[in-house]
Amino acid sequence: MIAPLSTSSLDARAAFLDAAAAAGARLEAFPHPLRGVQGEELFVDVAEVGPADAEDIVLIVSGTHGVEGYLGSALQRHHLETLDRDRTGGPTLVFVHALNPYGFSWVRRVNEDNVDLNRNFVDWSQPVPTNDDYAALADLLVPSSWTADEQERTLLGLMGKLEELGMERLQQIIQGGQFQHPTGVFYGGAGPTWSHRWLRDFIARRLAGVRRAAIIDLHTGLGPWGHGSLLSSNRPGDAAYDRQVAWWNDVTSLDDGESVSAVVAGDWLAAADAFAPSTEITGICVEYGTVDGITVLQSLRADAVLHAHGDPSAPDAVAVRDQVRAAFLDDDPAWLQACWPRYHSVVTAAGERLS
Repeated sequence: MIAPLSTSSLDARAAFLDAAAAAGARLEAFPHPLRGVQGEELFVDVAEVGPADAEDIVLIVSGTHGVEGYLGSALQRHHLETLDRDRTGGPTLVFVHALNPYGFSWVRRVNEDNVDLNRNFVDWSQPVPTNDDYAALADLLVPSSWTADEQERTLLGLMGKLEELGMERLQQIIQGGQFQHPTGVFYGGAGPTWSHRWLRDFIARRLAGVRRAAIIDLHTGLGPWGHGSLLSSNRPGDAAYDRQVAWWNDVTSLDDGESVSAVVAGDWLAAADAFAPSTEITGICVEYGTVDGITVLQSLRADAVLHAHGDPSAPDAVAVRDQVRAAFLDDDPAWLQACWPRYHSVVTAAGERLS
């Protein structure tokens, strides 16, 4: 039985560290420059089980999108708690806990710069991708206030855009990523963020000398309730995509328009090969479904308005954080139990392929 989801990032971190220590993991903590919602210090934590010089590793990442780290943390913790203490052989397990610790603490999907980390890994030496159609939606998505009247007005406006454009096109415009509206949703940033720089440096350092690596990135908020959709950042026909299908079977590519996600610009798994070009990387995103897409979008809009035009430290901000949490997590124990088998099967298959 998996322990319930933590109610704060502080509790989640403490439980993860306790599980890692009990499993005999090597631990390293990397401080973030800002503070959390309770004034606490923030960290990305790395726990490793297995030889430090292993040629093959399985890297499991939680919290790319902060609030989604609550599930990722619970799955990582349970994995550590249920590890075979007599385990020998197989790839080394590397757990990256809370890649976006600021969003994790503040119960935001984005980071301290309102940046979606999975839109931030574009080639910053080139002009950023354009999303001209987003401009027509910007003020509807993130108005200057969140009164009942504004919520009704803007939601009706968005429903009109849905009727005009259709769901698939509207989803692509909103979720695909944009770089011109810093207070908007799915914002890609103005340059590499703190977590981007940390991850790039960490992977380059950690995968030096590693022959093969599986990377598993844990997410929530899209797809059927409790089901872990397997999303590839590679195109069908790529060698990496062929490996993903061989390892995990029911994989869909973000680029073919058939996945539960929009086609996105700047996700980090697509860039990972460049961080460690001498390592054969086979990466996959596991996306767990929660509630319907409209409810998820409403929570992101409320959060964006709060941080752009409100006071995130005010008492009434708690209701917005609760709304975001409810959109990306289900505190029903049945949801957490439903999420575990997919995690277990993905990690197990990666370990078997790398053994």
